Amino acid sequence: MTPQRVTLITLGVADLDRARTFYTDLGWIPVEEQPGVVFYQLDGMALGLFGAEALAEDQGRPGAELGTGAMTLAQNFPDRESVDDAFEMALTAGAEPLKTPEEVFWGGYSGYFADPDGHVWELAHNPFWTLDDTGRLTIPTES
Repeated sequence: MTPQRVTLITLGVADLDRARTFYTDLGWIPVEEQPGVVFYQLDGMALGLFGAEALAEDQGRPGAELGTGAMTLAQNFPDRESVDDAFEMALTAGAEPLKTPEEVFWGGYSGYFADPDGHVWELAHNPFWTLDDTGRLTIPTES
């Protein structure tokens, strides 16, 4: 098994019902719900929403204030129009706009929003990377 992988990303949230509603409004469908946690199946991995206080306790840091915004989750899209559509959907669901999608210095197109708990998402089109029909990303390597 390769060590270069992620199987689960867990986001600490202040209000689980609010977070679940936000991600549902983005079109995400929970696959498992337990008291205090919601899981979404992604392509080869999962995303979990977990109460922030309970997450800090589970990490062995009861009472710790968990930060947000120091990391970005990203979704890549096949074209700029898809980025714009996803950005508008996020705003409609209640996201805070951080940066409206625009051309960026590296030759692509991207924008940022924060979910209701401050977790930052980038929506991007990178013309130098390949997405297959399922949205799987391949970073080209030199031969």
